[in-house]
Amino acid sequence: MRVIAVVGSKKSGKTTTIESLIKELTKRGYKVAAIKHVSEPDFTIDTARKDTWKFAQSGAKTIISVATNEIATIEKVPFESLSLEKLLKKCRGNHIVFIEGLKKLVAPKKNVSKIVVVKSVKEAMSALESFKPILAFSGPYSTETLGFEIPYADALKNPRKLADIIENKLLKK
Repeated sequence: MRVIAVVGSKKSGKTTTIESLIKELTKRGYKVAAIKHVSEPDFTIDTARKDTWKFAQSGAKTIISVATNEIATIEKVPFESLSLEKLLKKCRGNHIVFIEGLKKLVAPKKNVSKIVVVKSVKEAMSALESFKPILAFSGPYSTETLGFEIPYADALKNPRKLADIIENKLLKK
């Protein structure tokens, strides 16, 4: 399983980049998982006053909701107890996992390739210091004129090019 973190500033296009890559890579036959960090402190995927919410309010630490077309697992755990390894175990069976957010967990990991979505030359230069290894740059600012060895591919205009970079560098042996 290959892991790619898509990192960048707020409103840079991270979600759209991942969405485009999921569409392109699943078309090519890859099984894809995605992990999204929601930074809003009071966010819950659960719905107040529904049965699953009532179970959690009663003290359940794991709640599994089973419907006709999906299974949702809600785990009540403090963020500080999470590790990247624990999250990735939940994605077993996929060829590739995209991570949006969780910068502090992914930045130091050399085994996690990064796609950096940038809006300016300043963000691109800063990323060179903060994130290694960088697989590609994407986003509204093109880094092509900067002379980087790292390729640039705009996921909105040409998702195939970015998927090709992933496939050629990480998925094909």
